[in-house]
Amino acid sequence: MGSLYWLGGGVIITAMKQRLKQLLSLRQKRRIVDASRISAAVLLPIYYKQGQYYILLTKRTEKVKEHKGQISFPGGAREGEEMLVNTALRECAEEIGLMAEEVEILGELDDTISRTSNYIISPFVALIPWPYQFQVNREEIEELIEVPLSALLDSSYQRQETEIIDGAAVISYFYNYQGRVIWGATARILNQFLDIFTQVVGE
Repeated sequence: MGSLYWLGGGVIITAMKQRLKQLLSLRQKRRIVDASRISAAVLLPIYYKQGQYYILLTKRTEKVKEHKGQISFPGGAREGEEMLVNTALRECAEEIGLMAEEVEILGELDDTISRTSNYIISPFVALIPWPYQFQVNREEIEELIEVPLSALLDSSYQRQETEIIDGAAVISYFYNYQGRVIWGATARILNQFLDIFTQVVGE
């Protein structure tokens, strides 16, 4: 997977962080403007644990209004005119008890539309500490799911399907990890991030 997987802990985090921030800053973010949709934001949290990088996902409860039981990144709808990065940080604090001062934002990914609801989702990539004492809101979040990025980069955990949506061919992504299937907008965000992260670990 490249040198970033065997360097010492502090060095590996610094090297990855700097390179990932650089790659994210160099790309042109695709923004979606649609007044008929609700603006939302999510955090894509990365952390270093036991020699490799992990990504943190959540499984939503059956009590929430939308996306019941789905695997997603922590996040939610924008309130008022707040900056979308603040939306992602606020929702993280509310859903999993991850405080904004503990989060280092590394950059943004492209906006994406949720096809099962009416949201435009703005994703923010962030480095978070580990271990961390999360405080999970059990009304919204059923469980936290830790997934090693090395597994998500393994093609045996991935599949793609082509769907026809509004007359156009669209690729849908699916990631299967320990019986949990990541799909929809979360999988599209994850696919975009993995394309960038592959450049980091391949160096």
